[in-house]
Amino acid sequence: MERLYKPHRVIELLKAYGFHMSKSLGQNFLIDGNIVRKIVDLAEVDGENVLEIGPGLGTLTEEIAARAKRVLAVEIDKRLQPVHEETLAYDNLRVHYDDFLKMDPVLIDEAFDGEPFVVVSNLPYYVTTAILTKVIEQTKAKRIVVMVQKEVARRFSAKPSTKDYGSLSVFVQFYAHVSYGFDVPKTVFIPNPNVDSAVVKFELRDRVADVDRENLFKIVRGAFSKRRKTLLNALSTYGFDLSKAEIEQALEASNIDPKRRAETLTPEEYIVLSINMKVT
Repeated sequence: MERLYKPHRVIELLKAYGFHMSKSLGQNFLIDGNIVRKIVDLAEVDGENVLEIGPGLGTLTEEIAARAKRVLAVEIDKRLQPVHEETLAYDNLRVHYDDFLKMDPVLIDEAFDGEPFVVVSNLPYYVTTAILTKVIEQTKAKRIVVMVQKEVARRFSAKPSTKDYGSLSVFVQFYAHVSYGFDVPKTVFIPNPNVDSAVVKFELRDRVADVDRENLFKIVRGAFSKRRKTLLNALSTYGFDLSKAEIEQALEASNIDPKRRAETLTPEEYIVLSINMKVT
């Protein structure tokens, strides 16, 4: 059967099933075979268990299923079920209809017999951060390759002392080695989205620092709340129950100049600061 990434094939399916895409679900279907292959190549799915969140018509899914060990695709829009019955008849693939953000992670473990897995997805942009947070904190994912809004991809992968580096950068880089993959033009979707896209890769760390994460991320948010100010001024005016002198003492104990700004600190420096500065 002809591949789903052919534009006319997508249009034929939409017409045949009378399917109308939902703006509220952020449905933009990929129609470029080169981009599909580049995403799946970057994800290194050969022989792996793969979780796909939001398969849509199944453009990425069929390429993944052709290479992976097992595939679990989680789709929120049950209107797509009859389409999937035609397009995604693979022995190693199961489509589960559910809202991923409400789904019990135990179901993922059961699908893969408790084995680790790779996540490959064209994520709905309006829930990108929420979905990634759940995947990172609540599942056994070992690698994540996702298409997201270009601006967000730059923030995920940003290095310290750059304009894109912020609290989101520190959060994801605490859990993973993050690399920017490649840009994706608007023209490879039906319909064309309003924003540019990019693919980003997360290699989850085998071990993360043994620190109070709630405390760490509160400090990071406080530091970036007024990024033009020095760290000392930003942190001391954020509302923590600590005096300016106590915050300065914590910075000095962490070997961090109080006059530095939030975007100059590495994730490792924030971890050290969180050990010396308790705000929770």
